[in-house]
Amino acid sequence: MADIIQLLPDHVANQIAAGEVVQRPSSVVKELLENAIDAEATIIKLIIKDAGKTLVQVIDDGKGMSVTDARLSFERHATSKIRTADDLFQLHTKGFRGEALASIAAIAHVELKTKQSHDEVGITIVIEGSNITSQDVVVTPKGTSISVKNLFFNIPARRNFLKSNTVELRHIIDEFHRVALAHPGISFLFYNNGSEIFNLPISNYRQRIVSIFGSKTNEKLVPVTEDTEVLKISGFVGKPEFAKKTRGEQYFFVNDRFIKSAYLNHAINSAFDGLLKNGLHPSYFLYLTVNTQSIDINIHPTKTEIKFDDEHTLYALLRSAVKHSLGQFNIAPVLDFERDPNLDTPYSYNQKEISSPDIEVDRTFNPFKEDYKSGKQITAFKKQTINNWDSLYVGLESKGTKTEQDFSEVHFESNNDSESLFDDDKLDTVQTTYQLHNKYIVSTIKSGMMIMDQHRAHQRILYEDFLENLTVKGASSQQLLFPLLLHFSKQEIEIIKQLKEDLEHTGFIFSNVTNETIEITGVPISIPESEVSIILEQLISDVENEVPDSNFSVTDLLAKSLAKSLAIKNGQPLKKSEQEHLVNSLFACKEPNVSPTNRTTFVTMSVDELDKKFI
Repeated sequence: MADIIQLLPDHVANQIAAGEVVQRPSSVVKELLENAIDAEATIIKLIIKDAGKTLVQVIDDGKGMSVTDARLSFERHATSKIRTADDLFQLHTKGFRGEALASIAAIAHVELKTKQSHDEVGITIVIEGSNITSQDVVVTPKGTSISVKNLFFNIPARRNFLKSNTVELRHIIDEFHRVALAHPGISFLFYNNGSEIFNLPISNYRQRIVSIFGSKTNEKLVPVTEDTEVLKISGFVGKPEFAKKTRGEQYFFVNDRFIKSAYLNHAINSAFDGLLKNGLHPSYFLYLTVNTQSIDINIHPTKTEIKFDDEHTLYALLRSAVKHSLGQFNIAPVLDFERDPNLDTPYSYNQKEISSPDIEVDRTFNPFKEDYKSGKQITAFKKQTINNWDSLYVGLESKGTKTEQDFSEVHFESNNDSESLFDDDKLDTVQTTYQLHNKYIVSTIKSGMMIMDQHRAHQRILYEDFLENLTVKGASSQQLLFPLLLHFSKQEIEIIKQLKEDLEHTGFIFSNVTNETIEITGVPISIPESEVSIILEQLISDVENEVPDSNFSVTDLLAKSLAKSLAIKNGQPLKKSEQEHLVNSLFACKEPNVSPTNRTTFVTMSVDELDKKFI
């Protein structure tokens, strides 16, 4: 029998490795930015075209590479930072060029230009699908420039799985934020399709956060600091009143490396316990410094997950540090229900000498004595009332008083109305709906009963209404007495600009849109003014993270997002008329069976099925 196990060719092995390292254009951005940081760059430029599908270029002014290093950087398992296995647990850098560049070069066209400071000229290398096509001397400034073009050109199946440009750009911006926030001592510039998105000068942590998320962010931040032998914490958390429905502004950095940790995130949420409404998430930008030997950063290919030696201690320290900061800056109120404020000493009495109070007592007081002043007056009043009760009606007649003949004009209340207050059996209404656990609406039908999910049903109703307003007719709008000014980041403003025309069809009226603020003077009738900010935040999140299929449009996504935000929530009690209106409106829809996200809105149960339950 022939042997069936064989070694893979290098180009196939590189493509398999690329599947772990390079999932989308943002993965390339992450690797190239981290390499530039490890090269000790002070200025890093990121240039993107077509959300990274056409071009991802990173230019830095770092140390650069020699000719030999430039060639070896594209070989598998080549690194300048690992010598022994023990070095894996003492990493102070981001990654190593070898594995990342070899994986990227296997599935893209890569052009490298690099020069060291002591060299007169640099070198340029062009690679297509792991094959070096050219190598030459080039005049280039100090540092390194890597251009990655036509990502997944030789793996069309992987390219077809990429999302739209809006979503892919969102992932690139997220990776850019994670790197830029961790390194405020480096200047970053970000260009997308020729336009400047970010220009971040060298600054401190707070200034870097404000530069990325807008000037309004400054007033939202509460500093957090803690220094122990196990863990050093610095950074900021957002005030509870600025919490959002989305988890966008949540960043953990361990040794200047962005990580994701549901366990540490729970520590932050527990510190905010009692300060946030249900469904809201706090913002935080926390920088943790721990011993490199106490963590393992190689448990995940993208190195976004870290294994800690003692997670319980970190959890307790992080929770107490955040809780202390919230209390220290009077964010978390301190309530003592046992203290009586009436016993507090006024400040004006602070220096006053203590003196015994003067007490005067009426020693002649006798409540049973008849000649006591108060008792005598009351007794006289009672006697006068009893003896002269006729005098109580004196003076009631006036010039405008009607005679007995006028009583024929008096209209009395009919007996039917008075009987309806007590005779429930005569009411013509029969209860056809019933709300179960403030979540489901139970209604009777000919064959049995129907159970409807009120949240999903209302989503379907609103979705079709908004879709009709967007595509067929314009929606009515209500003018605001005072303009509503909302603050967003630059990339969020760009999304709102894209959706501005469609939002105006739903009833929104925008009077002014700047780089960080939008001014709204009118909103749809069905939207309360207090919910506008939450609805727009949810809409931006949906546009960034959800992409409709090819047969859908942005209009459809907008209608879905608005319906999801405005639909009544599970747990909300409804009146009988509201229940009936919801049922009737649902079955007036074109597709009442499913919600806009293709989830079941109601189920039915026949009498036969109910009978079987009692067998």
